[in-house]
Amino acid sequence: MRTDIVHIGAGELTYEIRNIVNVGMKLQKLGLTTNWENIGDPIAKGEQIPLWMKEIVAEAVMENSTYGYCPTKGVLATREFIAAETNKRGGAQIDPEDIIFFNGLGDAIAKIFGFLRSTARVLVPTPSYTSHSSAEAAHAGDKPLTYILDPNHHWYPDLDDLEKSIKYNPAVAGILIINPDNPTGAVYPREILEAIVEIAHRYDLFIICDEVYHHIVYNGTSTPSLSDVIGDVPAIAMRGISKEMPWPGSRCGWIEVYNGDKDPMFAKYIQSILNAKMVEVCSTTLPQVVYPKVVTHPAYQDYLEERIRRYEKFSNIAYESLKDVKGVLVNRPNGAFYMSVCFEEGILNHRQILPIANNEIRKLVESLVAAPGTSVDKRFVYYLLGATGVCVVPLTSFATELQGFRITLLERDEEKFIQIFQTIATSITQYLKS
Repeated sequence: MRTDIVHIGAGELTYEIRNIVNVGMKLQKLGLTTNWENIGDPIAKGEQIPLWMKEIVAEAVMENSTYGYCPTKGVLATREFIAAETNKRGGAQIDPEDIIFFNGLGDAIAKIFGFLRSTARVLVPTPSYTSHSSAEAAHAGDKPLTYILDPNHHWYPDLDDLEKSIKYNPAVAGILIINPDNPTGAVYPREILEAIVEIAHRYDLFIICDEVYHHIVYNGTSTPSLSDVIGDVPAIAMRGISKEMPWPGSRCGWIEVYNGDKDPMFAKYIQSILNAKMVEVCSTTLPQVVYPKVVTHPAYQDYLEERIRRYEKFSNIAYESLKDVKGVLVNRPNGAFYMSVCFEEGILNHRQILPIANNEIRKLVESLVAAPGTSVDKRFVYYLLGATGVCVVPLTSFATELQGFRITLLERDEEKFIQIFQTIATSITQYLKS
């Protein structure tokens, strides 16, 4: 075209979690049976939505009001409910005007990063959930600026690295925290969060905290909400219903703005996000109406607890299956429903393979791993998929140089889950010896 129409950050928008599905579908057509362990969708993995929850949604569908627009910030009664629940915790106090609904947190992420000045950067963790790191990099037209999550210390943030990344990058205006973390399954103790807030206060930064998994914590761990520790630092907490209820297809998430009046520049930034939402009119009404009715239903807590106990049990099965495998570093997940596994540095190369009996599948995998720039952990992931049907995501897809993979804990069939992880353990050993 006579004029370049491509955004400067377009090349930074990647999402391997779904890209690998295209590979898996091609292999399925060649006869491969696939176990999709790549994406955090409980429904796709067979989660059964209880009848009482469906009845609440069905009742709301019968109301004419759920078919109309709602206020730009979201349904007032729902925002009042959320504000009251947040304020019960006794930390930063908010009112309904401090809450804005979006069509899923993907929508919120796009606007939160998209309406920053292009020269203002948000420091993101490494590894980092792709939606965040890609959106931040795309808005700046550059690689993401990162701080280390340490696989040798429970995947906790390396606070020294975080502060140095701020000190020597004057463009950094904010810090992103994902807690509980995706992709690692880490859950941060209070002292870690308080230390990050103190750094943000000292360097006059704001904080974004993705808390979409906040109520999915186990193995005896606990973590405070951002509102409990934020003090007077300007901040945005991100929450939603896709993982907890779970209703990922609702595309319903919201932000809670803390200390929005403490800094005029931050207040103007939040207003720009609201203005962008106003141009869209509003977010989808139905799931907003439903949310308070679901989480206050007498059966809700037991339903959520049953799922958490299952994730806890499966996190331990996964950890025990892989912890003694030579060549990898494994941490027990304590929240969300993911595990990240690291290969030892330098142990992977571009010559290793797994045997694949089907010639067509083998040739397709060989063509994929031969592509220029294919990372050595993606090579392992493709061979694992072609040889066993287990679909995971390369760890290098999560804004990190660490080689490894991320896998979910969502499989409901315990026997099948054990088999999947035994297969992975055997495959790693076989691959590293090849």
